Amino acid sequence: MDADDSFQVLIGIQSYTDDELKSLAAQLELEEKDISRRRRILHGKLDILRAEMVRRLRDKRGAGGTLVGEDDIARLSEILSTRSGKWQPPSPPGED
Repeated sequence: MDADDSFQVLIGIQSYTDDELKSLAAQLELEEKDISRRRRILHGKLDILRAEMVRRLRDKRGAGGTLVGEDDIARLSEILSTRSGKWQPPSPPGED
């Protein structure tokens, strides 16, 4: 059930029977559990990604490299100059 369908279902909620309400509640609880499970998985992936980024920065610093390079500065300038204020993914290499 997508968000629009879910909202439409709630518009006529007063006309539902008790069994229909119980069924809808059960369906929404299952949907909530699935969303919660996916959220936990995404948080785990983010934790792994952050740990890898920290590891790479430590390795880079230990090897005498700079933590912030020219590409980082250029990308930051691009992000800050975006008029929409929305984050946009970087362009694939060679498409700049």
